[in-house]
Amino acid sequence: MPELPEVETVRQTLLEYLPGLTITGVNVHLARIVKYPEPEQFAKELVGQSFRDIKRRGKYLKFVLSGEQTLVIHLRMTGQLRYSLPTEPVLRHTHIIFSLSDGHELRYTDIRQFGTMYLADNRQIDEISGMYRLGWEPLTDFPLADFAALLKGRKRAKIKSLLLDQHIIAGIGNIYADEALFIAKIHPARLANSLSSAEVARLHRAIVQVLRAGVKMHGTSFSDYVDGLGRQGEFQHQLAVYGREGAPCPCCGSEIVRQKIAGRSSHFCPLCQPASEHVN
Repeated sequence: MPELPEVETVRQTLLEYLPGLTITGVNVHLARIVKYPEPEQFAKELVGQSFRDIKRRGKYLKFVLSGEQTLVIHLRMTGQLRYSLPTEPVLRHTHIIFSLSDGHELRYTDIRQFGTMYLADNRQIDEISGMYRLGWEPLTDFPLADFAALLKGRKRAKIKSLLLDQHIIAGIGNIYADEALFIAKIHPARLANSLSSAEVARLHRAIVQVLRAGVKMHGTSFSDYVDGLGRQGEFQHQLAVYGREGAPCPCCGSEIVRQKIAGRSSHFCPLCQPASEHVN
Protein backbone atom coordinates (compact mmCIF):
# COMPACT_ATOMS: atom_id res chain seq x y z
CA MET A 1 0.00 0.00 0.00
CA PRO A 2 1.34 3.47 -0.80
CA GLU A 3 2.30 5.20 2.45
CA LEU A 4 2.89 8.87 3.16
CA PRO A 5 6.12 9.21 1.09
CA GLU A 6 4.57 7.52 -1.93
CA VAL A 7 1.34 9.55 -1.77
CA GLU A 8 3.34 12.74 -1.23
CA THR A 9 5.50 11.89 -4.26
CA VAL A 10 2.40 11.40 -6.43
CA ARG A 11 1.09 14.74 -5.16
CA GLN A 12 4.33 16.55 -5.97
CA THR A 13 4.54 14.96 -9.41
CA LEU A 14 1.00 15.88 -10.44
CA LEU A 15 1.30 19.35 -8.92
CA GLU A 16 3.74 20.18 -11.71
CA TYR A 17 1.12 19.56 -14.38
CA LEU A 18 -2.50 19.71 -13.21
CA PRO A 19 -3.11 23.17 -11.69
CA GLY A 20 -4.86 25.38 -14.23
CA LEU A 21 -6.04 22.46 -16.37
CA THR A 22 -9.76 21.85 -16.90
CA ILE A 23 -11.43 18.44 -16.82
CA THR A 24 -13.11 18.02 -20.21
CA GLY A 25 -14.41 14.48 -19.77
CA VAL A 26 -14.65 11.63 -17.26
CA ASN A 27 -14.98 7.96 -18.18
CA VAL A 28 -15.80 5.66 -15.27
CA HIS A 29 -15.22 2.02 -16.18
CA LEU A 30 -15.53 0.57 -12.68
CA ALA A 31 -18.35 2.22 -10.75
CA ARG A 32 -17.47 0.92 -7.29
CA ILE A 33 -14.30 3.02 -7.14
CA VAL A 34 -16.55 6.10 -6.91
CA LYS A 35 -18.05 6.24 -3.42
CA TYR A 36 -19.79 9.61 -3.61
CA PRO A 37 -21.81 10.84 -5.44
CA GLU A 38 -23.20 8.25 -7.85
CA PRO A 39 -20.74 7.67 -10.73
CA GLU A 40 -22.91 9.42 -13.33
CA GLN A 41 -23.30 12.49 -11.14
CA PHE A 42 -19.62 12.30 -10.20
CA ALA A 43 -18.61 12.57 -13.85
CA LYS A 44 -21.16 15.27 -14.64
CA GLU A 45 -20.06 17.53 -11.78
CA LEU A 46 -16.36 17.19 -12.58
CA VAL A 47 -16.58 18.19 -16.23
CA GLY A 48 -15.77 21.88 -16.63
CA GLN A 49 -13.96 22.22 -13.32
CA SER A 50 -10.28 23.19 -13.17
CA PHE A 51 -7.58 22.01 -10.80
CA ARG A 52 -6.51 24.71 -8.36
CA ASP A 53 -4.24 22.79 -6.02
CA ILE A 54 -3.34 19.30 -4.80
CA LYS A 55 -3.04 18.62 -1.09
CA ARG A 56 -2.47 15.54 1.03
CA ARG A 57 -3.93 14.36 4.33
CA GLY A 58 -2.29 11.17 5.56
CA LYS A 59 -2.63 8.73 2.65
CA TYR A 60 -5.44 10.73 1.01
CA LEU A 61 -4.93 12.99 -2.02
CA LYS A 62 -7.12 16.11 -2.16
CA PHE A 63 -7.57 17.73 -5.58
CA VAL A 64 -8.95 21.22 -4.94
CA LEU A 65 -11.23 22.26 -7.80
CA SER A 66 -12.57 25.54 -9.13
CA GLY A 67 -16.18 24.76 -8.28
CA GLU A 68 -15.62 24.89 -4.50
CA GLN A 69 -15.37 21.12 -4.51
CA THR A 70 -12.53 18.69 -3.75
CA LEU A 71 -11.85 15.36 -5.40
CA VAL A 72 -10.52 13.02 -2.70
CA ILE A 73 -8.66 9.88 -3.76
CA HIS A 74 -7.25 7.07 -1.63
CA LEU A 75 -4.97 4.73 -3.59
CA ARG A 76 -5.33 1.88 -1.06
CA MET A 77 -3.14 -1.12 -1.94
CA THR A 78 -2.44 -0.88 -5.66
CA GLY A 79 -3.93 2.38 -6.94
CA GLN A 80 -1.95 4.47 -9.44
CA LEU A 81 -2.57 7.91 -10.91
CA ARG A 82 -0.71 8.72 -14.13
CA TYR A 83 -0.58 11.87 -16.22
CA SER A 84 -0.53 10.38 -19.71
CA LEU A 85 -0.88 11.20 -23.37
CA PRO A 86 -3.95 9.69 -25.06
CA THR A 87 -1.60 7.90 -27.49
CA GLU A 88 0.02 5.92 -24.68
CA PRO A 89 -1.34 2.37 -24.27
CA VAL A 90 -4.08 2.16 -21.66
CA LEU A 91 -2.90 -0.24 -19.00
CA ARG A 92 -5.03 -3.16 -17.95
CA HIS A 93 -7.04 -2.40 -14.79
CA THR A 94 -7.40 1.28 -15.73
CA HIS A 95 -10.79 2.10 -14.22
CA ILE A 96 -11.24 5.87 -14.53
CA ILE A 97 -9.89 8.32 -17.11
CA PHE A 98 -10.08 12.09 -16.71
CA SER A 99 -9.60 13.97 -20.01
CA LEU A 100 -7.74 17.26 -19.59
CA SER A 101 -7.75 20.56 -21.46
CA ASP A 102 -4.07 20.27 -22.47
CA GLY A 103 -4.78 17.07 -24.41
CA HIS A 104 -3.46 14.74 -21.70
CA GLU A 105 -5.35 12.31 -19.49
CA LEU A 106 -5.20 11.51 -15.79
CA ARG A 107 -5.64 7.76 -15.55
CA TYR A 108 -6.52 5.77 -12.45
CA THR A 109 -5.29 2.16 -12.50
CA ASP A 110 -5.90 -0.31 -9.67
CA ILE A 111 -5.24 -4.05 -9.89
CA ARG A 112 -6.83 -4.91 -6.53
CA GLN A 113 -9.68 -2.40 -7.01
CA PHE A 114 -9.66 -1.23 -3.39
CA GLY A 115 -9.11 2.46 -4.14
CA THR A 116 -11.79 5.04 -3.46
CA MET A 117 -12.87 8.42 -4.86
CA TYR A 118 -15.15 11.07 -3.40
CA LEU A 119 -16.31 14.40 -4.79
CA ALA A 120 -17.58 16.71 -2.08
CA ASP A 121 -18.13 20.37 -1.33
CA ASN A 122 -15.09 21.83 0.41
CA ARG A 123 -16.97 22.29 3.68
CA GLN A 124 -17.81 18.55 3.72
CA ILE A 125 -14.32 17.16 3.14
CA ASP A 126 -13.65 16.36 6.78
CA GLU A 127 -16.83 14.28 6.90
CA ILE A 128 -15.50 11.75 4.39
CA SER A 129 -15.17 8.30 5.90
CA GLY A 130 -11.66 7.74 7.22
CA MET A 131 -10.53 11.37 7.03
CA TYR A 132 -12.26 13.04 9.95
CA ARG A 133 -10.40 10.99 12.57
CA LEU A 134 -6.90 11.09 11.11
CA GLY A 135 -4.12 11.76 13.57
CA TRP A 136 -0.98 13.90 13.48
CA GLU A 137 0.70 14.77 10.20
CA PRO A 138 4.23 13.61 11.11
CA LEU A 139 6.08 15.99 8.77
CA THR A 140 4.21 19.15 9.80
CA ASP A 141 2.28 18.63 13.05
CA PHE A 142 3.82 16.06 15.39
CA PRO A 143 4.48 17.39 18.92
CA LEU A 144 6.93 15.27 20.91
CA ALA A 145 5.33 16.05 24.27
CA ASP A 146 1.88 14.95 23.09
CA PHE A 147 3.32 11.82 21.45
CA ALA A 148 5.12 10.90 24.69
CA ALA A 149 1.97 11.45 26.75
CA LEU A 150 -0.08 9.27 24.43
CA LEU A 151 2.41 6.39 24.60
CA LYS A 152 2.53 6.55 28.39
CA GLY A 153 -1.23 6.15 28.51
CA ARG A 154 -1.28 2.99 26.38
CA LYS A 155 -0.67 0.17 28.85
CA ARG A 156 -1.43 -2.80 26.62
CA ALA A 157 -0.70 -1.60 23.08
CA LYS A 158 2.41 -2.71 21.23
CA ILE A 159 4.37 0.15 19.73
CA LYS A 160 4.18 -1.28 16.19
CA SER A 161 0.38 -1.38 16.25
CA LEU A 162 0.22 2.23 17.45
CA LEU A 163 2.48 3.43 14.64
CA LEU A 164 0.11 1.83 12.14
CA ASP A 165 -2.99 3.42 13.71
CA GLN A 166 -4.03 6.22 11.33
CA HIS A 167 -6.03 7.84 14.13
CA ILE A 168 -2.75 8.50 15.95
CA ILE A 169 -0.24 9.26 13.17
CA ALA A 170 -1.50 9.70 9.62
CA GLY A 171 0.40 8.10 6.77
CA ILE A 172 2.66 5.46 8.33
CA GLY A 173 2.37 1.87 7.10
CA ASN A 174 4.38 -1.31 7.55
CA ILE A 175 7.48 -0.22 5.62
CA TYR A 176 8.18 3.04 7.40
CA ALA A 177 7.09 1.74 10.83
CA ASP A 178 9.67 -1.06 10.63
CA GLU A 179 12.38 1.29 9.41
CA ALA A 180 11.66 3.91 12.10
CA LEU A 181 11.71 1.31 14.86
CA PHE A 182 15.05 0.01 13.60
CA ILE A 183 16.58 3.49 13.55
CA ALA A 184 15.28 4.07 17.08
CA LYS A 185 16.53 0.61 18.22
CA ILE A 186 13.11 -0.39 19.55
CA HIS A 187 11.59 -3.87 19.22
CA PRO A 188 8.19 -3.70 17.47
CA ALA A 189 6.51 -5.81 20.17
CA ARG A 190 7.50 -3.51 23.03
CA LEU A 191 4.56 -2.11 24.98
CA ALA A 192 4.16 1.57 24.22
CA ASN A 193 4.24 2.65 27.84
CA SER A 194 7.47 0.72 28.48
CA LEU A 195 9.52 3.12 26.36
CA SER A 196 11.84 5.45 28.24
CA SER A 197 11.81 9.18 27.58
CA ALA A 198 15.01 8.77 25.58
CA GLU A 199 13.47 6.02 23.46
CA VAL A 200 10.33 8.04 22.78
CA ALA A 201 12.42 11.01 21.65
CA ARG A 202 14.54 8.71 19.49
CA LEU A 203 11.46 7.16 17.90
CA HIS A 204 9.92 10.58 17.28
CA ARG A 205 13.08 11.68 15.44
CA ALA A 206 13.27 8.38 13.55
CA ILE A 207 9.70 8.65 12.25
CA VAL A 208 10.34 12.09 10.81
CA GLN A 209 13.76 11.05 9.48
CA VAL A 210 12.59 7.96 7.61
CA LEU A 211 9.51 9.66 6.14
CA ARG A 212 11.57 12.60 4.89
CA ALA A 213 14.10 10.19 3.38
CA GLY A 214 11.27 8.28 1.69
CA VAL A 215 9.93 11.48 0.13
CA LYS A 216 13.42 12.54 -0.96
CA MET A 217 13.91 9.17 -2.68
CA HIS A 218 10.44 9.41 -4.32
CA GLY A 219 8.98 6.51 -2.35
CA THR A 220 9.45 2.76 -2.16
CA SER A 221 8.67 0.56 -5.18
CA PHE A 222 8.39 -3.20 -4.87
CA SER A 223 5.65 -3.98 -7.40
CA ASP A 224 2.75 -1.58 -7.96
CA TYR A 225 3.76 1.86 -6.73
CA VAL A 226 4.80 4.48 -9.31
CA ASP A 227 4.64 8.27 -9.25
CA GLY A 228 2.34 10.46 -11.33
CA LEU A 229 4.45 9.91 -14.45
CA GLY A 230 4.76 6.15 -14.02
CA ARG A 231 8.27 6.20 -12.52
CA GLN A 232 9.36 3.95 -9.67
CA GLY A 233 10.76 5.23 -6.39
CA GLU A 234 14.25 4.54 -5.08
CA PHE A 235 13.87 4.11 -1.31
CA GLN A 236 13.71 0.31 -1.59
CA HIS A 237 17.49 0.42 -2.10
CA GLN A 238 17.91 2.14 1.29
CA LEU A 239 15.81 -0.20 3.45
CA ALA A 240 17.61 -1.55 6.49
CA VAL A 241 15.15 -4.21 7.70
CA TYR A 242 11.83 -4.21 5.81
CA GLY A 243 11.70 -7.10 3.32
CA ARG A 244 15.20 -8.24 4.32
CA GLU A 245 14.36 -11.37 6.32
CA GLY A 246 17.51 -13.51 6.65
CA ALA A 247 19.82 -10.76 5.42
CA PRO A 248 22.52 -9.29 7.68
CA CYS A 249 21.72 -6.26 9.81
CA PRO A 250 23.55 -3.23 8.37
CA CYS A 251 24.67 -2.28 11.90
CA CYS A 252 25.69 -5.51 13.63
CA GLY A 253 25.52 -8.26 11.00
CA SER A 254 22.88 -10.29 12.85
CA GLU A 255 20.19 -11.96 10.78
CA ILE A 256 17.07 -9.84 10.17
CA VAL A 257 13.96 -11.55 11.52
CA ARG A 258 10.36 -11.40 10.31
CA GLN A 259 7.65 -11.98 12.91
CA LYS A 260 3.90 -11.39 12.99
CA ILE A 261 3.16 -8.75 15.62
CA ALA A 262 -0.32 -7.33 16.23
CA GLY A 263 -1.50 -9.11 13.11
CA ARG A 264 1.12 -7.61 10.80
CA SER A 265 4.51 -8.82 9.60
CA SER A 266 7.36 -6.96 11.26
CA HIS A 267 11.03 -6.95 10.30
CA PHE A 268 13.70 -6.19 12.88
CA CYS A 269 17.17 -6.99 14.17
CA PRO A 270 16.93 -9.05 17.40
CA LEU A 271 20.29 -7.74 18.62
CA CYS A 272 19.90 -4.04 17.82
CA GLN A 273 16.23 -4.06 18.85
CA PRO A 274 16.03 -6.13 22.07
CA ALA A 275 12.61 -7.32 23.17
CA SER A 276 12.55 -5.78 26.63
CA GLU A 277 15.60 -3.86 27.76
CA HIS A 278 16.14 -0.17 27.07
CA VAL A 279 18.92 0.86 24.71
CA ASN A 280 20.11 4.39 25.49
